[in-house]
Amino acid sequence: MRAAVWHARHDIRVENVPLPDDPGPGWVQIRVYWCGICGSDLHEYVAGPVFIPVEEPHPITGLKGQCILGHEFSGEIVKLGEGVNEYAIGEVVTADACQHCGNCFYCRQGQYNLCENIAFTGLMSHGAFAELVNVPANVLYRLPAGFSPEAGALIEPLSVGMHAVKRAGSLLGCSVVVVGAGTIGLCTIICAKAAGAAQVIALEMSKARKAKALEVGATHVLDPSECDVLQVIRSLTHGRGADVSFECIGNKNTAKLAIDSIRKAGTCVLVGIFEEPSQFNFFELVASEKKIMGALAYNGEFADVIEFIADGRINITPLITGRIDLEDIVERGFDELVKNKEHNVKIIVSSSKV
Repeated sequence: MRAAVWHARHDIRVENVPLPDDPGPGWVQIRVYWCGICGSDLHEYVAGPVFIPVEEPHPITGLKGQCILGHEFSGEIVKLGEGVNEYAIGEVVTADACQHCGNCFYCRQGQYNLCENIAFTGLMSHGAFAELVNVPANVLYRLPAGFSPEAGALIEPLSVGMHAVKRAGSLLGCSVVVVGAGTIGLCTIICAKAAGAAQVIALEMSKARKAKALEVGATHVLDPSECDVLQVIRSLTHGRGADVSFECIGNKNTAKLAIDSIRKAGTCVLVGIFEEPSQFNFFELVASEKKIMGALAYNGEFADVIEFIADGRINITPLITGRIDLEDIVERGFDELVKNKEHNVKIIVSSSKV
């Protein structure tokens, strides 16, 4: 079958690979309909290896080095492994990317996204930029009848935003700042609005992404190159600062900006993937009692997002800015996102005919 395989930084090849083995006990095989290019995929292309194991095989999957990327997908079950009785061949599903052991301390606490042996599909286990992919049945979610297969490929990034929003606590009536209006930033704006935030202030410099932020529900969009964003945020929040902020870029400077944008005793959630360390004066937290927390992936939020899309509370249409075939994934996918990042949100890739 054809698949997009990561070999090294700036080296992704669409090539022939063997069909996956029949799914083992507790696993299923899925024919992929659509798969989105994620920011983590782009990190592997531009700066990898980030998550892909290259020194030692992954303890659960055994993967080392070359990896079929892709984890934001929808598709149809074509084979069932032994013991999988809750799903049927032909069902249309999506899948959480967090393959987890189920036995470690964090899995037993219900925090499977923090599993000590976690294997992210498409990074530590072969993924869905292919015709077929095998995943554990315990990460599957059925898509309702009539649910768009394209929307199915957006559930994963929206779940990242939903998890971040849940980590922050109740947003009902709150003022919220979202730093960065890339895919995860836009998904976080959408989820914050769905959670009842009174105002969502997006910080973004790209003209196209500023427009997208407004389209998906931001009440204000501020450009740090055009104004003193902290001063404007204070003017919009009775001089105090926002109740909650979300850093969705993964940059040491924007992380500081996200912390500075919240009021005393406010909450900052770090969502972006950081590639370098930073220096920070932690007395700022002592003096203000601000709360800083991380948000990694998701922990069951797929169900919430599917429900919100199905009943119309979430509209995925503004998020899709490109549809391409697997054969074009490097030139029209990865390279397009690198060269024209500000004009793209989510490019989805077709591996099969729906």
